[in-house]
Amino acid sequence: MADIIQLLPDHVANQIAAGEVVQRPASVVKELIENAVDAGSTEIKLIVKDAGKTLIQVVDNGKGMSATDARLSFERHATSKIKAAEDLFQLNTKGFRGEALASIAAIAHVEMNTRQEDEDVGAQLKIEGSKVVGQEVSVTPKGTSILVKNLFFNIPARRNFLKSDTVELRHIIDEFHRVALAHPDIHFDFYNNGSELFNLPATNLRQRIVHIFGGKTNEKLVPVQEDTEVIGIDGFICKPKFAKKTRGEQFFFVNNRFVKNSYLHHAVSSAFEGLVKERTHPGYFLFLKVDPSAIDINIHPTKTEVKFDDEHAMYAILRSAVKHSLGQFNVAPVLDFERDSNLDTPYDYKSKRPDVPTVEVDANFNPFEKENKGKATVNYPKRERQTGSWEQLYVGLDEKKDFSSIELESEEVTGSLFTENEETPSATTYQLHKKYIVTTIKSGMVIINQHRAHQRVLYEQFLKNITVDKGVSQQLLFPLKLSFSKTEIELLKDLKDSLENTGFLFSDFKGDEVEISGIPLHISESEVAMVIDQLLSDFQAEVPDSSFSQADILAKAMCKTLAVKSGELLSVESQEALVNNLFATKDPTVSPFNKPTYITMTVEEIDKRFL
Repeated sequence: MADIIQLLPDHVANQIAAGEVVQRPASVVKELIENAVDAGSTEIKLIVKDAGKTLIQVVDNGKGMSATDARLSFERHATSKIKAAEDLFQLNTKGFRGEALASIAAIAHVEMNTRQEDEDVGAQLKIEGSKVVGQEVSVTPKGTSILVKNLFFNIPARRNFLKSDTVELRHIIDEFHRVALAHPDIHFDFYNNGSELFNLPATNLRQRIVHIFGGKTNEKLVPVQEDTEVIGIDGFICKPKFAKKTRGEQFFFVNNRFVKNSYLHHAVSSAFEGLVKERTHPGYFLFLKVDPSAIDINIHPTKTEVKFDDEHAMYAILRSAVKHSLGQFNVAPVLDFERDSNLDTPYDYKSKRPDVPTVEVDANFNPFEKENKGKATVNYPKRERQTGSWEQLYVGLDEKKDFSSIELESEEVTGSLFTENEETPSATTYQLHKKYIVTTIKSGMVIINQHRAHQRVLYEQFLKNITVDKGVSQQLLFPLKLSFSKTEIELLKDLKDSLENTGFLFSDFKGDEVEISGIPLHISESEVAMVIDQLLSDFQAEVPDSSFSQADILAKAMCKTLAVKSGELLSVESQEALVNNLFATKDPTVSPFNKPTYITMTVEEIDKRFL
């Protein structure tokens, strides 16, 4: 029988490896920026077009490579980071497998220009689908520039699986943030389709966080610092009152490498227990320093998951460090039953010395003495005592006067708001536990969930306004100014047209601020920030690929926030209006989130309960 096992050709093996390393354009961005960091760069520039599908370029001023190294860097398992298996447990660099460039070159057109500092000229290398199509001497600045064009050009099926440009760009920005936060001492520039998205100068960690997530972030941060033999912790956590509905601003770095670890995340969340609202997530930027031999980072192709030797000790230390910071900076409430806030010294008087009170006493004063010798007498006028009797008060009144001529005010009702034959209508609905509305039908009764029912009514109303471009807006006397991160600002710009169809009016986008001059009729001014936060969290969790799904998510986000909540007391008129509006919708049986809005109970079912 013939042998059936054979070795795969190199270009096929590279494409298989590319499936592990390169999942989308963001994967290429991550590998190339990490290589630039490992090269000792102080300035790194990222340029993308069409969310990385057309072009990804990373330019750095690192140490560069020789012509031989440039050619070898595209071979599989070629790396300068490790030489023996033991080196895998002493890693201090980002990339070490030597598969990134080989995998990228297998599925794209790659052009590399690199020059070392002590060389006069550099090398240019062009590769298309793992085939070297050109290598020549070039005049290029110190460092390395890599262009990746036409990603997945030879694997159209993989290219078809890519999402829209908005989605892919968001993934690229996430990877960019993870590297930029880990290295605040490096200057980063990020350009998308010719426009500058980020310009991050070299600075400290706090300022780097502020530059990425907006100026308002500075007031949210609380420093965390702890040094032990097991782990060193440094970084910031966000104050509990700024907790968000999404997990966007949550970053763990182990030895300056971004990682995801649900166990450590639970440690931070448990430290915030009781301080944040339900279904909200606190933000944190925590850097952990661990002995490289105590962790294993080679368990996942993207190197975002790690294994620790002693996870339980790290959990306890991390949790206590976060709790300590919350208490140290008076973020967490402190119960002190002995303290009376009324006795606190005012701030303006804390540094002042108290004045000694002085009391002047006249030792010669005698209250029983009629006049004080040696001093002028003071004569007070005395009131004359009334000697008349009380009977004088009634002089002039005739006790025998006839009161029959006195007319009293009539108590007769001269008018009525309602006619006598008009009867007050009896209520047809009843609110049960401020949560359900009970009403009758021919076969029995209906029990309606007021929150879900109102969601259905608002959802169809908002969806109609968005799709037919018929949103009614109320103008604000004073425009609202809200602060967001640059990523959220870009998302709001994409949603601007759809939001304006619902009634929002945006007068200006300046830096990390949005100015809103008009809001929909159903929204109060105090609810605007809450609605937009909910909207952004929903869009970041579920990114639409078409205009209809965008309108659908927008309508769902608004109805989720604005619908009446369970526990809210409704008047009889509001109950009846809600019931009528619900059964006037296209699908009254379920909410926009596919949960039942009401249940029915027939008379027969009720009768059976009494058997």
